[in-house]
This record gives sequence, structure tokens and C-alpha cells, in this order.
Amino acid sequence: MHTLFRLTPLALAALATTAFAQQPAPSEGADMQALIAQLEQLKANYAQEVRRLRELDMQVQAMQARLSGRAGPGATPAAPLAPAAASAVPPSSEGYASSAAEAQQAKQEARRSVDDVKQQQAALFSRRFTIENGLTYARYDRKQLTLNGFLALDAIFLGNIAIENVESDSLTYNLAARWGVSPNLTLNLDVPYLARRTVYQKGGAGGAAAAIAQEETNGSGIGDVSLSANYRLFAERGWRPETVLTGGVTAPTGRAPYGLDWKVIERDDDDYIRFAVPQEQPTGNGVWQANLGVSMVKTADPAILFANAGYIHSFPRGFSDIDSNPDTVNPGDVKLGGSVYFGAGVAFAFNERTSLSISFSDKISTRASTRFKGGEWVKVIGSDANAASLNLGVTYALNQHTTLVTMLGIGLTPDAPDFTLAFKVPYML
Repeated sequence: MHTLFRLTPLALAALATTAFAQQPAPSEGADMQALIAQLEQLKANYAQEVRRLRELDMQVQAMQARLSGRAGPGATPAAPLAPAAASAVPPSSEGYASSAAEAQQAKQEARRSVDDVKQQQAALFSRRFTIENGLTYARYDRKQLTLNGFLALDAIFLGNIAIENVESDSLTYNLAARWGVSPNLTLNLDVPYLARRTVYQKGGAGGAAAAIAQEETNGSGIGDVSLSANYRLFAERGWRPETVLTGGVTAPTGRAPYGLDWKVIERDDDDYIRFAVPQEQPTGNGVWQANLGVSMVKTADPAILFANAGYIHSFPRGFSDIDSNPDTVNPGDVKLGGSVYFGAGVAFAFNERTSLSISFSDKISTRASTRFKGGEWVKVIGSDANAASLNLGVTYALNQHTTLVTMLGIGLTPDAPDFTLAFKVPYML
């Protein structure tokens, strides 16, 4: 009993000493709390700096993408900062790995808007193979006053007055394939299919000024297939624009406008044909053609400037009938006049997917010539043309491989269509 009484104070003293040793001194506890608070502050600052590094890295990647996409392969972009930024983040940080992927995606998307504009205006040599489906609607009408008679007493017209009106609607589907053979060479194949509807109206039918005769004809079929090549002479660098040389040939695979069967609508009493229309609409020019042109593209952030010019030469070709009189058949040769085309415009890249373009284009053609068998070449009066138009376009990247291109053309001269509306969907393989 006495022994138990002596051990109990000793045990209590030992327990008290152990408990006192486990509790930190008041000064040490305050220091520990300060260290913990400082550590938490450093962690918060570190997370904030990591976020800032992510944002800066993505901005730098996107800027480098835009510069490298516009400077061409000849320019050397600055070294990317992704490895340096990644070294400041622990390997286990999955959030920064996703930001690097986003930066790469932003880099590709930043180039996409510029690439789509270059694809439409000249050629894009970085795309290996592209299939393009296009659909174009064109509206055309032309009125002409015809006087057949003479003036009596310099004031009174004696004869027939007729008003001729031609209204035409055409729908063209074009399948194009573009193959990037090398970094500076692209081959193109265009195969069109046309459907045309034309309404002919003629006033003064039967000798009556108020009478109007009307006839409608249709036609569809494959158009003239063309094969062309684009060669990059100079890449864009500094003040120098990207310059591309284009050469191609067009084969007369469509239905020629010569030698068609005619439908006589009205004859005079002396059997003179007053109104006749073709039974079927042509789908091609009927002759071989070769073209040579040059196009230039220059980026000036946020705008993209482009221009083109070229010449189309038509080769003579013989036909079994080139006479416009349905009652006669006269074989001979046809030579279309040469054509000079040029245009210029500007495009604005709103973001990585969308761009808007406005341009002017003109095509001036000289008079055609015909030669009957055994005769001399004779120029066809009224066969020259000047077709100018104002074009508005929108390009939108649907996804990584597909782009939607919309183009509205407004005719500025009588020889140009009233308006054209085109939709193109290039698909990159």
C-alpha cells in the first residue's frame, strides 16, 4: 500500500513531463502558423503565375501561328515558348497539358482563316489534297429594240418595230480536285455540269406591235472540263506579296453553240424567218482554250489584299454548220476573240473561322471571227463583250477539314449576268 502511494506521484510527474514536451512553446507555435500562412500565400501566387504563363503562352502561340501562316515558308518563326513554360509546371499538372493542346489548336485556327482566303484567291500549297463541291446560280436578261423599215420625211417610221427579250437562268454544279504536288506546285481539275433555261420573247409578232411571241428552251449536260496548274514564284516576305503563276487548258467537252437544231416560231409571207430559237441550250464554248495568269496575295493585318490578271486564248475549230439561218447548212470555222481578265479585292479575317471579302472583276473579250468553207475570216459584229462585276464573299470554317464559301456577284455591265450566287464547300483530305 505504501509502495503504491509512492509510485503514483512518480507516474503523474512522468506523464506531465511528456505532455509538456509534446506541446510547443508559444513562440514556436506562432512561427509555425506564420510559416503555414506564408506557404499558402506562395501556393496561391504560384497558381496565379501558372495561369498567367498559360495565357501568355497561348497568346504567343496564336501570334506565331498568324505570323508563320502569313510569312510563307521562307520566313523563320520565333522559337515557341511552350517548353520553357512547361518546365515551370510540375509534370503532374494535367491542367497545363490541356492548355498546350489548346495553344496548338489556337495556332491552327489562327492560320485557318488566312489559308481559306488564299485557297479561293490563288492556291494553298500546304494542303495536300482538296475536293471542292460548288453550286452556282446565274441570272441574265437582255432587251433589244429592232427596227425593220425606213424613215419617211425624216420623221415617220414605216416598217416593223420589234422588241426582243432574252431571259436566262443557269445552275452549275462544279466538282474540283486540287492536289498539292510539292510546296510550290498545285494541280487542279474542274468538271462542271450545267442546267440552263432560256426564255425568248419577241414583240411585234404577226406584224402587230402589241403582239408578243414567247418560247422557252432548256438544256443540261456536262460543261467544258479544265485542267490547270498553280506555281508559286515568290513566297510572301516583307513588302513582297505571294505571287502565283497559273496556266491551264479548257477542253470543248460541253455541247457547242454551233450546228444546233432550230425551232422556227414565225415566218413572213415571203417565207422569211422572223423568230427562231435553238431547240436545246448549249453547255460549252465549243473550242479549245488556253489561259495564263498571275495572282498576288499580301497580308496586312487584319486585311488580306489580293489581285489577279490573265489572258485567255481560243483556238479555231471547224463545225458542220455555223450559219444562223435554220434553212441553210454552211460548214466553216469559228475563232472566238481573245479575253483579258483582271480583278482586285480585300478580305478581312474577323476571327480564326470567318472572313469577309469584297472584290471587283472584269473580263474584256474581243470580237469573234467566222470563216465559211473556202472563204475568208469575217469578224462577227456585236460579239465583243465587257463583263464586269462586284463580288461579296463570306468564308466560314465549319470544322478542321471543311469550309463553306459563299459568293454574291452583282453585274455592273450589260454583258455581265444580273447577279450570281455561288456556294463552295472545299474538303481537305
